[in-house]
Amino acid sequence: MGLFILRRVGVMLLTALCLTFIVFVMTNLYPNLEKLAKSEGNFRMTDIEVATWLSNNGYRSPLDEQLLADLKAGRITQAEASEQVNVGFDSRIFRNYAEWLGVAPGWTGEDRDGNATGRCILPGSDPAEASTFCGILQGYWGWSTVAKAPVTEALGTRMGNTGFLMLCVLLLMVPSALIVGVLAGMREGSGLDRSLSTFSITTTATPEYVSGVIFIALLASSRNGLGPLLNDWGWIEGKTLFKGTATSAMENPNFENFFLPVLTIALYGMGYIARMTRASMAEVMTAQYIRTARLKGVSFGNIVMKHALRNALIAPFTVIMLQFPWLLNGVVIVETLFQYKGVGWELVRAAGNNDIEMLLAISVVSVFVVLVTQLISDIGYVYLNPRISVT
Repeated sequence: MGLFILRRVGVMLLTALCLTFIVFVMTNLYPNLEKLAKSEGNFRMTDIEVATWLSNNGYRSPLDEQLLADLKAGRITQAEASEQVNVGFDSRIFRNYAEWLGVAPGWTGEDRDGNATGRCILPGSDPAEASTFCGILQGYWGWSTVAKAPVTEALGTRMGNTGFLMLCVLLLMVPSALIVGVLAGMREGSGLDRSLSTFSITTTATPEYVSGVIFIALLASSRNGLGPLLNDWGWIEGKTLFKGTATSAMENPNFENFFLPVLTIALYGMGYIARMTRASMAEVMTAQYIRTARLKGVSFGNIVMKHALRNALIAPFTVIMLQFPWLLNGVVIVETLFQYKGVGWELVRAAGNNDIEMLLAISVVSVFVVLVTQLISDIGYVYLNPRISVT
């Protein structure tokens, strides 16, 4: 088992390096860097000014000195100089990636006023006290251009909010899905099976942005939906059952302001787990040892609880672990829809404002979550199914 885990961890680290490099290259393409330069400088910057800003801030290789001299002397025009700016592949991307990881020294330079700048020199800090290496291996994830703070500070609170949301989703989704799947699979083809299967297919086929809008319209609207109707009947005091925004849930989560986003994510994932549990349970209930137990006169409840349930839950366990990548997608949609400021909300904000360091940090967190859950899935499957050998 130890060698199996070691191999899995090795593959996980190699996969993480490849995925993070791909994301790093995609986020550091020239059009993205150009937007960053203009947002940090001004939107009327020329191509030469953009290229100069990028080289001064360590994003691209330095410009040709002769090109700058010719432009300054008037021997070439701005248009001619712009045509000579490299907007394609830049070999510096490999060094930038190494600096971001923390295996190469961070870049250094000077601004227009002659002040020292660099990757490891934070705004307002003493350059003499700056370290040489400052990457994710040293715990430094970059500077957020939107939050104007280190990424770890800005992202830490968001991760806590999303972590609490995901915990609540799992507590609702997993038990509900397993119960629905087991009940449907116990008596395959029955009316209960068909009803629960229809419910599971419907929830899986309805994306979060659709179900979220429906829930807000039906349960959180003061003009339409069930709230005004129940208020007219005297069943509730206010005109809404739930709040249509989860902003207040970041400070004081309760059933009223937090249930809708949790339900929106849980319903989408619950259907798929329930369907897999139902299929696994139906297969187990036709096994020979189940038939033998029935012939011996064992009660149906004991057959399900003592013989069928454990074997039926082997496949759903893997499916539950595989749901984490899908839950991350749902978090982006739901947090934006309900204005819940977690990792998904921060991802949308960073993408809209070209906050490259924040995008890279969120990608690393996502890759880590997915790979760790897959490792847990592999190890758990081996323990749950003794027939699987890891030698």
